[in-house]
Amino acid sequence: MSLYGLLDRHSINGHVSVNSKRQALQAVAEHAAKLFKMDADVIFNALVDREKQGSTGVGLGVAVPHAALEGLTQMRGIFVRLESPIDYDSIDHVPVDLVFALFAPPEAGSEHLRALAKVSRALRQKSMREQLRALDTNDALYALLADSGGNTHAA
Repeated sequence: MSLYGLLDRHSINGHVSVNSKRQALQAVAEHAAKLFKMDADVIFNALVDREKQGSTGVGLGVAVPHAALEGLTQMRGIFVRLESPIDYDSIDHVPVDLVFALFAPPEAGSEHLRALAKVSRALRQKSMREQLRALDTNDALYALLADSGGNTHAA
């Protein structure tokens, strides 16, 4: 599975201004709601419920919030870059500015875990994080993320 299969051009927002983890999750939920044609509150509550189990701030300024959503038929991702890093209760206590949210159908099981691993591997790469922080447009961010899975699709 490549990141290309999780994202489309509309699932990227490289200019999100928030002041807290809660606001970041709300921004992700609102973006996902528009894209998935679902209720933003349902998505937000699913993300918050997952965060109660432990922070999805994986370190190095990256968070990978995730949730299962009734009504989804396939794995989907949303990427947001925050204009200013925020406290996210990350494992390394580094403020987060890169958020890749992953959403799965409830029955996804191991597919969900493989997707989380793929996203985590991609965002652990220093050069990937540096490029995500440097690029200016959503299209450029999409091209970088879509090609990160080792696929050869043109962006």
